[in-house]
This record gives sequence, C-alpha cells and structure tokens, in this order.
Amino acid sequence: MDKANSSVVSEFVLLGLCSSQKLQLFYFFFFSVLYMVIVLGNLLIILTVTSDTSLHSPMYFLLGNLSFVDICQASFATPKMIADFLSEYKTISFSGCIAQIFFIHLFTGGEMVLLVLMAYDRYVAICKPLYYVVIMSRRTRTVLVMISWAVGLVHTLSQLSFTVNLPFCGPNVVDSFFCDLPRVTKLACLDSYLIEILIVVNSGVLSLSTFCLLVSSYIIILVMVWLKSSAAMAKAFSTLASHIAVVIFFGPCIFIYVWPFTIYPLDKLLAIFYTVFTPILNPLIYTLRNRDMKAAIRKIVNHYLRPRRNSEMSLVVRTSLH
Repeated sequence: MDKANSSVVSEFVLLGLCSSQKLQLFYFFFFSVLYMVIVLGNLLIILTVTSDTSLHSPMYFLLGNLSFVDICQASFATPKMIADFLSEYKTISFSGCIAQIFFIHLFTGGEMVLLVLMAYDRYVAICKPLYYVVIMSRRTRTVLVMISWAVGLVHTLSQLSFTVNLPFCGPNVVDSFFCDLPRVTKLACLDSYLIEILIVVNSGVLSLSTFCLLVSSYIIILVMVWLKSSAAMAKAFSTLASHIAVVIFFGPCIFIYVWPFTIYPLDKLLAIFYTVFTPILNPLIYTLRNRDMKAAIRKIVNHYLRPRRNSEMSLVVRTSLH
C-alpha cells in the first residue's frame, strides 16, 4: 500500500489562506513579522530563564520548556506558509505532508500535557508551599517534562499508524496552508468513517481531558486560596492570570478535533490561531505580566548593551584627547 501511495499521489496541493495576490503579499509581511516575534520572544525567555539564577525554579523551568515547544510548534508549517505566499504553485511532497502531521501532533500533544504540569506546579506552590521544593525537585520536574514529550510522541505515532497507509488514488488538493489531518484524510480513496472515529477518540479525548484537568485544577486552587484570605486571593489571581490566559490554546484544538470531519470556513482561522497566535501569547503574557521576568530581561539587556556603550564612550574620549 505504501508503494501505491507513492506511485499515485506523490505530492499534495495546498490552497493556502487565500487566492488574492494583494492579500498574499500583505500576509507575507504580516506573518513574517509575527514569526520573527515568536522565535525571538521565546528565545529571549529561554535565554533569560537559563542565564538568570533567580529564575532557576520549577515554574520557570517549565516556562522555558513551553517556550521551546512554542518555537517548534510555530516552525513546523509557518515558514513554508510564508514562502508559499510568494509562490504560484503551493505543493508539498507526500513525505513532507506526513512529516507535518507528525510534528503538529507531537508538539500540540506535548504542550497540552505541559500546561497541565504547569497547573500542577502552581497548585503545589500555592496550596503546599512548605513542601514545594521537595515535591518539585530537579529530578521530578525533569521527569514531568519527559512525560509530556512521551505523551506527545505516543499521540502522534498513534495518529500516523492509521494515516500513513491510507490509499490516496487521485484527489490531492488540501484546502489549508498545511497538511491538516482531517482534510488530508478526506482525500483517501475509502470510507473514512472509522478513521474519523479513531481521530476523535485520540485527539478529541486528549484535548478535552487535559482541558478539564486544567480548569478543575485552577478552580481548586482559587477555592482553597479564597478560604484563606483576600490578600492571598489577590496574589493568586496575579500569579494564575498568565497561566489561565494560555489555556485558551485549547479552544481551537477542541473545536477542530472533537468534530474533525465537519469542515467549517472558520477552520483555517482556528488553525492559524493555534499554530501562529498561540505561540506568540507565551512571550507576551509571561514577560508583560511577570515582574521577575521583566527584571531579569532588563539585567540581560543592560549586561549586553552597557559594555558596548561604555566602550564607545571611551573610544570617543580617546579620540578627543588625541
């Protein structure tokens, strides 16, 4: 069947976001800027967390890993989408399409679990502060991150197990800017009802279960803090605000994968949301709302910029003396 796949359909045609040349030129510059902000912003978070000793805590360790996943998530399809805005024929090879399906489910599945782990970290820090260092030890948080990657890997391999061997015998036009699994499976030359059920069970259950765990964990935290004092409640809200804001990442995933094979015009916008706009939320939310992160970033900026300014000033003084 693999030989049949490769001999009949060797590539897929991506329709992209639109067909207007003017809009495509605008999208090229718009998404190029967004992608640069995503990469540079998340790299700044990783650099800040690793270089500043005051941020060597479990919360920022998980935050650094989240930034790395966001870079990966934005990079599996966005660079090609940007390049396709300048291309008349938007095609992708069969193996490239399968690779996109593999990476999108690897990164999104891993990020879902990672967000749940960040909620657990906040639960321990707020509700059991005396045991926080013991529970969230270096070994524990390393194992938790490895679990998130393992879940993402199992999730994507289970998707590929019944996708790679699908027979594609003719239609090869994908109405999206990347190889989205529901749209690709629609092109298979067989009744896809069973595949639809498998994808709903896999992706839909993962999205819904992690979303329910997140919501319930934050509700438990807020209720427990509310029972203590109003001052603690205010501090908890400020701590959890950034975490809760990132949870909106699950909305598009649930919408797309709980009803994956009912194609809506809104699907492209939702796909853009969780592949481009969600990764940009991380640097914006965690840097603008976190005092420790802002202070650490100022240290890094001053460390790398002030020596240059001082050397330039000394050079000007020397030249003026001569």
